[in-house]
Amino acid sequence: MHNDIEKVLLSEKEIQEICCNLGSRITDDYKDKSLILIGLLKGCNPFLSDLSKRINLPLEIYYMKASSYKGRESSGNVKIDLDIDIDIKDKDVLLVEDIVDTGSTLTKVISLLKMRKASSIKVVSLLDKPEGRLVPFEADYVGKTIPKVFVVGYGLDFNERYRNLPYIGILKKAIYI
Repeated sequence: MHNDIEKVLLSEKEIQEICCNLGSRITDDYKDKSLILIGLLKGCNPFLSDLSKRINLPLEIYYMKASSYKGRESSGNVKIDLDIDIDIKDKDVLLVEDIVDTGSTLTKVISLLKMRKASSIKVVSLLDKPEGRLVPFEADYVGKTIPKVFVVGYGLDFNERYRNLPYIGILKKAIYI
């Protein structure tokens, strides 16, 4: 599995430093609020787990699953496969995402949550790939901006594989072409 990686983009240590920095900022920004984290499955799991340990506030954690990818390409159609089952009216929601690429999925999820009258909706993403945008979108908290490369590991996958890598790496083209 490690032989399929062209280059390590973020080491385990760098990821943990990002989680600490983001956790500190989020703690400061939400200190007087009732925070709800909503992780977007499946890729968010490692990031949400590590980030939430570094947010020094009482919080609630829920999950949604929205999909638009088949293999390495976005289909352009965003589908909600799993929705939250709580009332978020007048609540402060922080969506936790592994990577912002096209912006399509987050735009649809945010639109859905706005209809449910959340007090605030913000996004924290471990990675941001602005060159991949199909719609204008900016996350409120970003761990690292990356170029338009195919990355896997730490929750990110190719055909459901590589999520368990402890780092984020660039997948060799020979694997996905």
